Amino acid sequence: MFGFINIYKPKGITSHDVISVLRRITKIKQIGHTGTLDPFAEGVLPVCIGKATRLIEFLNDDKAYIGTVQLGKSTTTYDIEGEEVNRSDKAVNIDQIKKELENFKGDIEQLPPVYSAIKVKGKKLYEYARKGETVEIAPRRVSINKLEVLNYDPEKRTLELYIDCSKGTYIRSIANDLGEKLGTYGHLSKLVRVKAGDFIIDDAVRLENLNSIDDVKKNLINTLEKLKYPMAELNEKEKNKVSHGMDIYKNTPNEGVVILVYNNELAAVAKTDGTTVRCLKVFV
Repeated sequence: MFGFINIYKPKGITSHDVISVLRRITKIKQIGHTGTLDPFAEGVLPVCIGKATRLIEFLNDDKAYIGTVQLGKSTTTYDIEGEEVNRSDKAVNIDQIKKELENFKGDIEQLPPVYSAIKVKGKKLYEYARKGETVEIAPRRVSINKLEVLNYDPEKRTLELYIDCSKGTYIRSIANDLGEKLGTYGHLSKLVRVKAGDFIIDDAVRLENLNSIDDVKKNLINTLEKLKYPMAELNEKEKNKVSHGMDIYKNTPNEGVVILVYNNELAAVAKTDGTTVRCLKVFV
């Protein structure tokens, strides 16, 4: 079995739990996801099955989320699972919120949460945090492509945001930092990933609907559907060379990464200068 599957990860389980379920159903160990979701978050989790795990680096990795920010309180983890740190009764209006949100658009420097899996000196940040140890955290450059208010309830002080961003962006940090800029504190109370690369939430299959290997096969996505690079069709002779990892000489529609196809199936991911094609990953 070889391909992608677009899973809707439910709230309350880890991304690794999803992988474990699929391994149990399919009896395939070579399964991986393209980007973890926190246990309290839900939504799109693209999963690669079999040799498709070798394609993760070639998939579009921008993400989109709908996040709910609860203003008035900050927490240690920047979300609902942490302990309260600060509280404020300060009221803010929608115009103030939109003005501050402008500071988060485009390329920005973001400090990851202290409770995160980023490694510093060989240890994950949350390991330091759990022991009460402090460590210097370097800001990371991320891109916020789109950030807009979907809804704001001034009485409940809940703010719903749509965020389209680069890989590695912490929505929890946006919630915390926005609350600080507004002077009212804030934390992330809900998070739904609605897009991961070219996988969207409307096409995602619920984990509870995958109970057999036939269910998995029925929802398996051909890798060619999600590899957004120019493609070149191979003849029999070229396919045989590629299957042995040999270079081929072929006019291609581009320079750089090209997808080699044989009989409507993925044969290889390659790199080309326009004529010489050198295989990077072979699948035949």
